[in-house]
Amino acid sequence: MKIGYARVSTGDQSQDAQLDALKSAGCERLYRESYSGKSRNRPELDRMIEALREGDIVVVQRLDRLGRSLKDLIELLDGFKQLGVQFISLNENIDTTTAIGELAFHMIGSIAQFERRLISERTKAGLDAARARGRKGGRRVKLSTADIKKAKAMLSDPYMTKAEIATHFKVSRPTLNKWLNES
Repeated sequence: MKIGYARVSTGDQSQDAQLDALKSAGCERLYRESYSGKSRNRPELDRMIEALREGDIVVVQRLDRLGRSLKDLIELLDGFKQLGVQFISLNENIDTTTAIGELAFHMIGSIAQFERRLISERTKAGLDAARARGRKGGRRVKLSTADIKKAKAMLSDPYMTKAEIATHFKVSRPTLNKWLNES
């Protein structure tokens, strides 16, 4: 079965052009969404994915209607492939039911993987450069050595509770316990 998916970012936009294109492409069932592509909350897309069966074909007018980021698209298309579902994007002429369409899909996937590796390499280079300048990553230490000594002294007072001490140092009680146990 050919299944169409149409999405607009806001309720003010019209889906008519998308719906007409999907009907012309022979879609027997249509799922309509009015959510931003950046949102992970797309209930109609989720409903469509749950209803997909092996042999179905998902059709969109344009790739950006299915997802905004390349990573999101690749994840969705990989999920389709695992379900035995084919994919067609009308404007980009991507049709995974053909050998050329499958090749186009793999090229897009390769570009996405390349992009992820570049981002990872740039992040690592930035962290290395920061370390070379003496900067440390991670969260700031909540309690100094002096704070821990003060907290232990405060605990020796039978009228002080751990909750009160934690509040004094502006940390949670589990954080206070962690620091007291580590020192």
